[in-house]
Amino acid sequence: MGEKNKLPKRVLALGATSGIAEATLRLFAESGANLFLVGRNAAKLEAVRADLMARGAASADVYTVDLNDTAQHPALLEQAVQTLGAIDLALLAHGVLGDQEAAQADYAVAEVVLYTNFLSAVSLITWLANYFEKNHAGVLAVISSVAGDRGRKSNYVYGASKGALSIFLDGVRNRIDRSGVQVLTIKPGFVATPMTSHLPKGPLFAQPAQVAKGIVRAIERRSDVVYLPPFWELIMLIICSIPERIFKKLNL
Repeated sequence: MGEKNKLPKRVLALGATSGIAEATLRLFAESGANLFLVGRNAAKLEAVRADLMARGAASADVYTVDLNDTAQHPALLEQAVQTLGAIDLALLAHGVLGDQEAAQADYAVAEVVLYTNFLSAVSLITWLANYFEKNHAGVLAVISSVAGDRGRKSNYVYGASKGALSIFLDGVRNRIDRSGVQVLTIKPGFVATPMTSHLPKGPLFAQPAQVAKGIVRAIERRSDVVYLPPFWELIMLIICSIPERIFKKLNL
């Protein structure tokens, strides 16, 4: 990791109580950043805020809202700009894993996953992309997933939501990169967070702190897409190269 004083100093975190977001924010707190933390659980937000202040954050303000309520997004984002003075980095980390078996049996369940992971994110990204483009600067870092690279029977509803998100970010990047804005698509594999606590852990699971370091490194390098840990890029290259006639017979 580079010098901490070169990291973005005014950071908006959407879904600040997620395991990956919290680990990443600790690195920014240690660099003395000003933080604006958004989530739907006030008690958890306050706990995260207190921890980040203890780790060296210059300031940490909280905003409690359900990010699925897209009508609230403009007021939320305008408040973030007013509080921070400007946004140097926006980290989008909110999302749900969902229940694949329930989602494939009931559209209403699938709709929640798709809305939370894709449509609510599109609302936030659209506002932020326009904001950064107008300022000709900024970092828009969004947590997608390796699951979005190819649909698999074990989690294709979640994968579809993240695949759509990644494609949307491709288009946004193609549009505003020339304005000096970095659009970073973050594709973690399995990460040991509360969202995956019900899953059996294996050797492919990473710790949030490990992923956080990779995110910061990708921001410093102005990367477009980052797989975390990096070995997932090779894994997904192999998975995506398997012919469909063979792939459809696999249990993945």
